Amino acid sequence: MPGLTRRGFLKQAAAGAVLGAAAPVLAQAAVQRLNVLWITCEDLSPHLGCYGDPDADTPNLDRLASEGVRFTRAFSVAGVCAPSRSCLITGMYPTTLGTCHMRCKNPPPEEVRCFPAYLRRAGYYCTNNVKTDYNFDVPADAWDDSSNKAHWRNRPSKDAPFFSVFNFTTTHESQMGNLDSLPEELAARIAERRHDPAKVTLPPFYPDTELIRKHWAHLHDLATAMDLQAGDILRQLAEDGLAENTLVFFFSDHGDGLPECKRWMYDRGLRVPFIVRWPGRLDAGKIEERLVSFVDFAPTVLSVTGAPTPGHLQGRAFLGDTAGWSSRQQIFAARDRMDERYDLIRAVRNERYKYIRNYEPRRPYAQYLSYPESFPVMQELRRVEREGMLNEAQRKFFAKTKPIEELYDTETDPHELRNLIQDDKHAPVLEELRKALDGESRDLGFVPETELPRWLPGRQAPNEAPVLPEYRAPDQSDARVFGRSLREWLDELNESEPLGRMRAMAAIGLGGPEATGVLIAGLTDPYPGVAYWAALGLPNCGEASPEMVQALTAALALPSLTVRLAAARALCEIGHSEAATPVALEGMAHEDFAVRLLAVDVLERVAPRPEAVTVVLNAALEDQNDYVQRIARRALGLPPKR
Repeated sequence: MPGLTRRGFLKQAAAGAVLGAAAPVLAQAAVQRLNVLWITCEDLSPHLGCYGDPDADTPNLDRLASEGVRFTRAFSVAGVCAPSRSCLITGMYPTTLGTCHMRCKNPPPEEVRCFPAYLRRAGYYCTNNVKTDYNFDVPADAWDDSSNKAHWRNRPSKDAPFFSVFNFTTTHESQMGNLDSLPEELAARIAERRHDPAKVTLPPFYPDTELIRKHWAHLHDLATAMDLQAGDILRQLAEDGLAENTLVFFFSDHGDGLPECKRWMYDRGLRVPFIVRWPGRLDAGKIEERLVSFVDFAPTVLSVTGAPTPGHLQGRAFLGDTAGWSSRQQIFAARDRMDERYDLIRAVRNERYKYIRNYEPRRPYAQYLSYPESFPVMQELRRVEREGMLNEAQRKFFAKTKPIEELYDTETDPHELRNLIQDDKHAPVLEELRKALDGESRDLGFVPETELPRWLPGRQAPNEAPVLPEYRAPDQSDARVFGRSLREWLDELNESEPLGRMRAMAAIGLGGPEATGVLIAGLTDPYPGVAYWAALGLPNCGEASPEMVQALTAALALPSLTVRLAAARALCEIGHSEAATPVALEGMAHEDFAVRLLAVDVLERVAPRPEAVTVVLNAALEDQNDYVQRIARRALGLPPKR
């Protein structure tokens, strides 16, 4: 992620102050004590009538858009809820804070507060109804009330300004995956407005089957029901005489909660509906096409309310006196551990083009995740794929491997089906987006989760100062990774701080056969995170050589269990799982769930499977961590568990 150093934060803040000259006057907002209301839903792309969806039936939100500004390029920082919500509540990228893994528990440093805390200090009454899911425990100073009773109507004085959040789970994946999910009250309210599965318009990445049509129609039913809920809140605001002095945001936490959408870096996973109404301050019915990211939301609310904006925020306010949003050229997004499965992916997008990097291309797109696999829609996709009924665009999701890089023209190819990475005509934009992704960064996603606690902001980083090896490039090498030569990546590896070294080794691991020697040398790097990526990179080098097998086998005796497990996984991938098995069995006894997760991932790959592995997998069905249980169930051929 770009601009993640403290210096970068301060530069952004300074730039925002200058660019904010044309924005609404903050002093006036402070005098009026502007209220702020967020109405949020879950797992929904822009399936609203105001966005042109032909199947949408969302009159309340369409009316809100006619009274405010409809953003066409608003994006989450992840395709799943918890990392996205971590960003929304802190104004920082989850890859900076180490909150990038789904349902981790990594508290931010003391100086990074949930941004409502700054509003509370400024005299605001702050409520959240009701979901948090920030990937860390909610601090006591975050909210005046965070419960299913939370409401601005409960503030101690009618004159007190408020910031209130109402989150509706109606459109969540769990509801989309269950065709009978609507509560009776909501089902009754939309009884005459249900969508006919035969008439909905399916996206081209889905096969046309009766069951998939039912789910796509159900998605729109849920959006209609959620629109009623949003309308109820807007009506309460008007009844209280507060509509004219309340800034309203409506948005979803990421894209659709269906397969190939949620969790992914495509627009259908990241792009969200976003509507802003500010009576008398924003032009009614305006369409805004500039880029906006979730990381911009916290600084914007602080800007318009007059609350102090701390220097560590990483976004740009798009309203208020500190607005610097007009300078945003790209949005950034990340995928890290999703439930029980790791898969490190990074993405950057400008107004037209999307660039995606797959750092673990040997993991398939449709890597087995128990939660989505438990729903009929994913099971239907698996069935159709097995029966050979998918066209070329639809088969992409079920490929055994991923390309290392992807580039899409979202204007001519809005569903991102045609990878342009080899198209020379797009070389300039590819170079631009590669450089953006390689910009100044502090990305904790490259730290193995087993090592992450020592690297979290505010923690004591590893204080050893080991003698670092000097990596040398092959005498003659034409290998290039992400448009840069292997030698350039080696220079970065040799010159960077430890976190940068991890990222550089992850890139070198995609350099093919010519990177073999560097990766073998990297197995003994004094930083486990660097050696981890060296091990994972070796299976990408092609056919296993005796030298590669020997080096990985030797790595099974290294002091770091993280490195030993990475070497064990690599050996399984190149067909030498027998040597890897003892290390994985050792890892299953570790107290840290992240270690057990790496270990059970190795055991799932062991073939043929000895009895000792089967015994341990059966025992793992009762593991304290649900994610370890899920991989064990999959390895044993048991049904998926939600």
